[in-house]
Amino acid sequence: MAIFIVIMSDPYVLGKTKQIFELVDEPGYVLVQSKDQITAGNAVRKDQMEGKAAIANKTTSCVFKLLQDAGFKTAFVRQHSETAFVASRCEMIPIEWVCRRIATGSFLKRNPGVKEGYRFTPLKMEMFFKDDANNDPQWSEEQLLAAGFELAGLTIGRCEVDIMSKSTVAIFEVLEKAWATQDCTLVDMKIEFGVNVTTKEIVLADVIDNDSWRLWPAGDRSQQKDKQVYRDLKEVTPEAMQMVKRNFEWVAERVKLLLESQAKGRVVVLMGSTSDVAHCEKIRKACGSYGIPCHLRVTSAHKGPDETLRIKAEYEGDGIPTIFVAVAGRSNGLGPVMSGNTAYPVINCPPITPDWGAQDIWSSLRMPSGLGCSTVLSPEAAAQFAAQILGLNDHLVWLKLRASMLNTWISLKQADKKLQECSL
Repeated sequence: MAIFIVIMSDPYVLGKTKQIFELVDEPGYVLVQSKDQITAGNAVRKDQMEGKAAIANKTTSCVFKLLQDAGFKTAFVRQHSETAFVASRCEMIPIEWVCRRIATGSFLKRNPGVKEGYRFTPLKMEMFFKDDANNDPQWSEEQLLAAGFELAGLTIGRCEVDIMSKSTVAIFEVLEKAWATQDCTLVDMKIEFGVNVTTKEIVLADVIDNDSWRLWPAGDRSQQKDKQVYRDLKEVTPEAMQMVKRNFEWVAERVKLLLESQAKGRVVVLMGSTSDVAHCEKIRKACGSYGIPCHLRVTSAHKGPDETLRIKAEYEGDGIPTIFVAVAGRSNGLGPVMSGNTAYPVINCPPITPDWGAQDIWSSLRMPSGLGCSTVLSPEAAAQFAAQILGLNDHLVWLKLRASMLNTWISLKQADKKLQECSL
């Protein structure tokens, strides 16, 4: 086990449930130290809960690792100890972004007439200005834009607000998908963003622990495992606090399971000739970006159909979800033969040549009746298509797809902002 020794300054943030220290020997980084305190109602109610710091830190570290592995930009760097983690230093944007799937809690008080349990599709998103003295008032996008916050040299304008809004929805969706693998409904959650003082990028920051969301196992509110149990206590007794602690421990144990694949699949690329290796390697590399194992095999359905079917049977016999990608130039026999002899998905990805490509492609597009293989020309797109199929049952693959969609959108948004600035 690696041991990290850090030299800390005095805490420059003293929060209700955490302290933040600058790391003197690591400029640009901070130590986020959790506390054993639990609060509700802007600390109107607060109590000590022995072991909460370790539980909260364990939960946050697992959640941020899950999000980072998927491809989201966060401030989290590494878990430092049982009760603390290291993060990039950020100037925090004083807004809590709240995303809701199910109507409950304060939303019902602010929106009389809406029944508890109403399901938001699309997700309902709200924002609240962090102001304890005024009980964190709800803000509109217009108020946030009018505030003109400037943090770490970045002005929070239209582009930045849109990025945080889109990111909030994507982060909720991936955590909702992950918790569904544990038969647990993510009802709502709150997150915060900061501006990384080094990169000047907006990143997910602060913490995500059992104070941050509502979780209902099997969608049943009576089984809730989040901080709402503490908020609902009529009287804080040692027995009641033990119950709250058990709920927090339940979440911390199960959040580790979110990092584990539930149905690991694979892609098997069949090429008609080793001359297609470069094309196939692009597929394998793209599969790797989604965390999908990819096997390359050489076989010809025209010259050795018996061997092609033997290879097919080899991958059908172990029960692992498999997608076959047929890579064959000239006359594509691989895809149709595979499609006619397996119930697994088959994707044609022929390497098109400039001389006969326009004619060769028809052997992949015009299939006999009863065959269902699709055709995707780009090797990267073929891998993405395979990931979308496997992602239906493997949440870790789906998370990477969802994060990739967000990151593509953010890149376009930032490129447009840069172009507009140059035009001005």
